Amino acid sequence: MERTKVIDLLRREDYGAEVNVKGWVRTKRGSKAVNFVALNDGSTIKNVQIVVDVNKFDDETMRNIATGSCLSVEGTLVKSQGAEQSVEIQANKIEVYGTADGYPLQKKGHSMEFLREHANLRMRTNTFGAVFRIRHNMALAIHTYFHEHGFYYWNSPLITASDCEGAGQMFQVTTLDLKNPPKTKDGEIDYSQDFFGAQTSLTVSGQLEGELAATALGAIYTFGPTFRAENSNTPRHLAEFWMIEPEIAFMDLKELMDLEEDFIKYCIKWALDNCMDDLQFLNNMIDKGLIERLQGILKDDFVRLPYTEGVKILEEAIKNGRKFEFPVYWGCDFASEHERYLVEEHFKKPVIMTDYPKEIKSFYMKINADNKTVQGTDVLFPSIGEIIGGSVREESYEKLTNRMKELDMRLDGYEWYLETRKFGTCPHAGFGLGFERLILFVTGMSNIRDVIPFPRTPKNAQF
Repeated sequence: MERTKVIDLLRREDYGAEVNVKGWVRTKRGSKAVNFVALNDGSTIKNVQIVVDVNKFDDETMRNIATGSCLSVEGTLVKSQGAEQSVEIQANKIEVYGTADGYPLQKKGHSMEFLREHANLRMRTNTFGAVFRIRHNMALAIHTYFHEHGFYYWNSPLITASDCEGAGQMFQVTTLDLKNPPKTKDGEIDYSQDFFGAQTSLTVSGQLEGELAATALGAIYTFGPTFRAENSNTPRHLAEFWMIEPEIAFMDLKELMDLEEDFIKYCIKWALDNCMDDLQFLNNMIDKGLIERLQGILKDDFVRLPYTEGVKILEEAIKNGRKFEFPVYWGCDFASEHERYLVEEHFKKPVIMTDYPKEIKSFYMKINADNKTVQGTDVLFPSIGEIIGGSVREESYEKLTNRMKELDMRLDGYEWYLETRKFGTCPHAGFGLGFERLILFVTGMSNIRDVIPFPRTPKNAQF
């Protein structure tokens, strides 16, 4: 008999039909005569209830039907007597595909830390099933948005010889013998004998390559994994994470902010339109204000706030008795507590911060006429803080190379990037959105390790 997915079966009204469902047991309860089995196949947050007449099945089959076991059930579709579902199945035939003796994820509540230790199984829980279905939908929304707006999907390399951010927190890629690497006459490691003939690392960003593509295709976006060897054990950091990075030729600062706002509102609306069952579950179980907060993002225009004005607001708050852990002064890099104050307490809506001091921003950002600030943008969200970072890129070869020299950056190795400023340079802009931070906001989860299937963090590369 052909299998029916649970999501499709729950919409059916052809009572009396013979059906087949397959999935994993969430719970089993009942009496000596009748058992009620909640079966889920991952297609929806909702389970289908299987009504099992115990007398129809042998003792071994009944023993093997337990939380975590995998079943194929054939039976009759009937109208449900319960309030939580419209249909259920009266079982006629049950095949146990896989038993689950000692299954660690029982019906009782488990801590998120415990579930991270069982990341190979945690996606079978309702919470993580919801999170990862939403993650899929957000990926689909991102590709759909950019396709509909004339962007081309661009694949930037994962292995690179350059450091986009200039911070040096990169994972090295090498085939050299680490116990006895070849050395130069100066005693340094001789990377000319390495696989790529140079020192290479995993990328922290696809932006630089994306800029090259934008000067040919007009508007592109990257969407893929990036890596940062930052020894940070916080609920907001991962060593391996996914980034969405559009780059657009002929775009100015206002147009960039318009794009950032329109894009992220599109993604959130997509979640509300296509993931409501999962969102309602997470709203009830994880974050009581989740749906209201998502809907609130769509209601208002984002605030456009120059950095200098943001400093004044924070300084005024301090004068009025507001205490912050980190100091506030012109030139400081705002901490999450500062960003969240502006968004959650002062404006009570998302904020796009602009015109940061050049000393706290990356080398490629276009410097304003005051020679103090850059045309950078950070989109700040409630609960999250920064969710998007972007800028107008410096298109002048002379200004860009001078800025790199100011920062003591070596120009060799960046020739390919700088040539875009020598040969047909153009105004252009772009931004980066951390995919996991978007999922964190949309799901209401509190730790970024819980919105990626297998988190990579300091001292942890399990699974």
